[in-house]
Amino acid sequence: MRSTTAGSAGAEGDTSPLMPHTTRKRYAVVSCHVERPLDDDVWDRFSALQARKPGGFAIAALMRPADVPSGEDEEIWLERAREAEARGPLGHHAHWTAPDHARPTADGSGERVLAEGKRLRELGLEPTLFCGGGWYTDEEVADRCAELGYVDCTPRASRPSYLAPGEPWASLQAPARVRLPSGSTMLAIPTTHSLGDLARALWRRALPNVVHVYFHDTDLLDLRRRMLLGVLLPLLARVAEPSDLAALSSVVGGIASEVAWSEVARS
Repeated sequence: MRSTTAGSAGAEGDTSPLMPHTTRKRYAVVSCHVERPLDDDVWDRFSALQARKPGGFAIAALMRPADVPSGEDEEIWLERAREAEARGPLGHHAHWTAPDHARPTADGSGERVLAEGKRLRELGLEPTLFCGGGWYTDEEVADRCAELGYVDCTPRASRPSYLAPGEPWASLQAPARVRLPSGSTMLAIPTTHSLGDLARALWRRALPNVVHVYFHDTDLLDLRRRMLLGVLLPLLARVAEPSDLAALSSVVGGIASEVAWSEVARS
């Protein structure tokens, strides 16, 4: 990975150092919450974008598993998941209530993550990443992520604006190893920027040392958002080293600071 020197445009505005010995580098990664993998139009647009690698970014596909009880076709889903896995990092995106309802409405959040994660492996997939739908997580979910060996991307650098008061989420400013009450640890790489956040940060030249941009697959149905992706990612690549979540996990995994779950969990 190319280093960004402190005197370059890529080093201006650093507000949250990654960790000791890497503060002169800036990495950027991109992920997509693939929530409608069985919608042909949505999938075709995402596939084309992932293959194109705008700005040189290998976009991670954080895919919602097929909801077979709701009538979704797991065979078609698996074919598409394999395509995505061949193009970039693959992750598990959990919707606990229904395909169109992300956050849980009943107990058993961790049980669902574990069951889905095991099923993905039974299907021959090797997801390495996780992100809770609606940015939901809790101690049980985190424990199951650690058990499955996931790198968790659910923590946010800022609170999701649409969450009602008291709704749980997780907060991190930079990659960290999260120490759970059970004694397990998991690597977490926070999601830092939506497309709008990225546009504002680039304008202000205020980016952290690890930039993790996300979007939804359904954003690709909107011409304005497609154009925004096409403009912003090449601009980001000019001020940060394009990487992917798998490579970044390898870089930071052994040197990330350790924090307690109590410092990450929010409501």
